Formats: sequence, structure tokens, C-alpha cells
Amino acid sequence: MGNAGRNGGEYYTPRPLIRAIVRVVQPKIGERIYDGAVGSAGFLCEAFDYLKAQPNLSTSDLTTLQERTFYGKEKKSLAYVIAIMNMILHGIEAPNIVHTNTLAENLADVQDKDRFDVILANPPFGGKERKEVQQNFPIRTGETAFLFLQHFIKMLKAGGRASVVIKNTFLSNTDNAAVSLRKLLLESCNLHTVLDCPGGTFQGAGVKTVVLFFEKGAPTRTVWHYQLDPGRNMGKTNPLNDADLAEFVELQKTFADSPKSWSVDAADIDPTTFDLSVKNPAGGEDVVHRSPQAIMDEIAALDAESAAVLANIRALL
Repeated sequence: MGNAGRNGGEYYTPRPLIRAIVRVVQPKIGERIYDGAVGSAGFLCEAFDYLKAQPNLSTSDLTTLQERTFYGKEKKSLAYVIAIMNMILHGIEAPNIVHTNTLAENLADVQDKDRFDVILANPPFGGKERKEVQQNFPIRTGETAFLFLQHFIKMLKAGGRASVVIKNTFLSNTDNAAVSLRKLLLESCNLHTVLDCPGGTFQGAGVKTVVLFFEKGAPTRTVWHYQLDPGRNMGKTNPLNDADLAEFVELQKTFADSPKSWSVDAADIDPTTFDLSVKNPAGGEDVVHRSPQAIMDEIAALDAESAAVLANIRALL
């Protein structure tokens, strides 16, 4: 199990996606790993499994994994309990999970001792936070996911690595908060990878998502995009699997170009909008969407045609 946007399958992130994310971020023994929207602790459990499988672990390493590696926060009572149980079942005997509203913490109070080496998270999207909670953030917005992203950037150590799942509209939203947040991300972190997930990755979510991979401490120079395309419609009977993500994990190691991947120079990103949405250069023709008026005209024409057919049927009765 994992932690998804709350409207995207309660606390559930597909495990193949979690596994791929952990393999890209590559946590190490001795690093502190954090999820501030922990859900059912899927990311922390996968990171534990990943690190536990490392060769030649000492008794000291195992103690470090148990006591000083995994940290999380969760607002919802049920998710908090599930997270604790999930971690214990995976072998983490004393989980460092706090039952709290992460966003209620003032970012101005964060000190270096509070920061983490690795952050792995899929924060809730589509939620709204009260004005008093928004006051805790330099970029004020009601969008929960945008507040969490600010929190994660602040909580990351210099040189630390993060992977955050977020709605794909974050890449192009034109509101002031979205533009400011993209600017903050690009200027304070190296956003080196964007994984574009297909619709249906999160069952019932109704939105498309991307995964942002970044390192804190240096500005972005190049962004590598990968467009995940399993070649089928995603759904409950056709979920994401490890094979779907194998190419992404392999190509990401060298940021290689392919029919599904390409790089964008930060110098080519519009400095007024910081728009991060780009079309796959290997893709086909642009999709031309009809105007709302054209759609309404067609509906009216179809209605008139249906009325005429019904009138002819009535005439025959």
C-alpha cells in the first residue's frame, strides 16, 4: 500500500510506481527519509525493503534502519493507524510516525536539524486549506499539494533528494501561486526529472499526475522528461506494473533521449511563466480541440436531427 491523493484511491499509490521512484532516488544507509503526507507509509516501507536488501549490512546498519531512518506525519486518524501497522508488518518495530497536520507547522521555524536527506511523498491533491494554515507559507494558496511542495522543499537538506507526486496541471497553471512555486523549485533545486504518468495510474482519481525528482541546493540546468505510455488503457483490471516502468528506471540513469524521453534546457523555459509543460518532440500531430461554440452547435444540430426523426416516427403511427 502507499499514500495517494485522498481523492485518488484512499491512501493508495501503485506499488510499481513506488518501487520505481525508490530505485531512481536510491536512498542510502544512514540517510534520514521523510514523508510528510505518509498515508499508509508505502514509500517508507518500500525504502526499508530496498535498504534492507543491501549486501553486507552490519548490526549497526540494521539498528540505524530501525531507529534513525524513517520519519512521517499524517493528519487522518485511520491512515495514521494503517501507516503504523504497515511499517510494523514490514519489520520496522518502532515507527517514527506523528499524528499531526503537517501544514499547520510554520516553515519559518524549521531548522537545519529538522531537515532530511531524502523525501518521498504523494501529498493530497485537490484539497483546500484554511487561511490561517496558508499563513505558514511564503507562497499562499489554498491548494493542499502546493503547500506540501513548499514544505518538502523547506524540509530537504542542502544536497538532499526528493520525489513528489503532483497533479500535472502544476506544470502549466497560470495562477500566481503556481508560477511562484515553479520559480522557487527551479531556482532553489535541480529539477532533473519529470515523469509524466498516464491517465488511470491512480484509480478513480480523475486527474493526470506527474512525478517531480529534484535535488536541493543548486538551480535547475536541464529537465529530463519521460512520458510513460504502457500502450493500453489503465484501470482496475489493467493496473500499472513493474515492466511498464522498467524503461523509465533504466533511461533515467543517463537521462537518455528516446521516443518517450527528451531534455529541456532551463534557459529555454519562459522566465515569466516558468511553464514546464512541453510536448514530446517525437510525438505526432498536435491535438486540435474544438471550441465550446462548435461543440454546442453540433449538440444543437444533433438535437434537431433527433427531433426530425421522432416527428417522422410519430407520423407513421
